[in-house]
Amino acid sequence: MNNQDLYERIKKKKSYLCVGLDIDIDKIPNFIRKMDDPIFSFAKSIIDATSKYCIAFKPNIAFYETYGADGWRALEKTIDYIKSEYPDIFTIADAKRCDIHNTSQRYAKAYFEHLNFDSITISPYMGEDSVEPFLKYKDKHTILLVLTSNSGAKDFQLNQCNDKKLFHQVIESSIKWQNSKQLMYVVGANHTDLISNIREIVPDNFLLIPGVGAQGGNLREISQVAMNDKCGIIVNSSRSIIYSSSGKDFDKAASISAEKIKDQMENFLKEKKII
Repeated sequence: MNNQDLYERIKKKKSYLCVGLDIDIDKIPNFIRKMDDPIFSFAKSIIDATSKYCIAFKPNIAFYETYGADGWRALEKTIDYIKSEYPDIFTIADAKRCDIHNTSQRYAKAYFEHLNFDSITISPYMGEDSVEPFLKYKDKHTILLVLTSNSGAKDFQLNQCNDKKLFHQVIESSIKWQNSKQLMYVVGANHTDLISNIREIVPDNFLLIPGVGAQGGNLREISQVAMNDKCGIIVNSSRSIIYSSSGKDFDKAASISAEKIKDQMENFLKEKKII
């Protein structure tokens, strides 16, 4: 799935919403917990309820790995289900992987070949040779963590070095790498004051923007400063959608929450004359 495919899906669905699958058994409805595979059962219901309103699903890998072999099997079933039932949905492995070259090769093989994700989040701070194995995969996307929404982002990412902040230098370096058109960038929704600067460096790359919803990011502000002329953003919302209700109506509640966000996005896309 290349950038043009994503643009077409955004226009068709009138949405740039990503639903994050941060599945915590302690937060899902009691009757789901009693099922044989509660993680997958909950994920499947959320996927079915929200797929018409989103262009992407983002399983948070830590929320699967924490349940050991059962969690990994649930992840395999989740991605297989999305691929078979909703092949037009972009899939993001929120894995935050990266290591020395030969280890990164194995991570890339695991997520792009075995699990068949369309993209993966990557920590770029080990440099080009650690990211390069992911960029070798045609029509797969590597999403660099450059400016995150957590409070600790200021510890390193916002440090000033040679008149530029560290995140700025990371982006500038990355666009010189081979296949850099396959790069996307994670930019937290709380950094609206810096996004216009990022857009100057990477006007055409997609930005994956977490932090809208439960984390308080403002969708209108983000859309205004981050969109390019084709949209170029994927905005993630996790908890505020998937945990809209803890009752038997959880899937319906998730659908309503996703639809509300999609309707706002449709308006912003019209204002930008993208649709």
